Amino acid sequence: MDVTLENITRENFEAVIALEVASSQRDYVADNLYSIAESSFHPTYQPRAIFYDGKVVGFLMYESFHPHDRPPAYNIFRLMVDRRQQGRGIGHRAMQCVLDEIRAQGPFERIAICYVPTNQVARNFYASLGFQETGLSEETGEVIAEIRG
Repeated sequence: MDVTLENITRENFEAVIALEVASSQRDYVADNLYSIAESSFHPTYQPRAIFYDGKVVGFLMYESFHPHDRPPAYNIFRLMVDRRQQGRGIGHRAMQCVLDEIRAQGPFERIAICYVPTNQVARNFYASLGFQETGLSEETGEVIAEIRG
């Protein structure tokens, strides 16, 4: 399966913002246009287009923190695959790609994700990638899961 991550560019921007999740998933993920706009104000945000066989099929974004006295930490907080492309393993492969991208940057303290406690699909999905639940966010009530470096 040829899944790659690429920076958001003038050439792929329109395709990324045209992607849609299934109606049952709309409450779980922010709009891609909003996420891309948000990343322009946060230099630590890393938006990526997900390509499958050369075609834009998804979007993800992560954030990096680089404290001076510890290895960096990362939060993956956006992941979506277009509703017409779901069920093919693209999201799983895209997560493997972003984990590889992060690991290639060197030692890290943690990679974290969050999801709604009632989203059993997300719970199983992230556990299959090695994330372990560490608690609930006091701000959002979402489950926090991490891979420790």
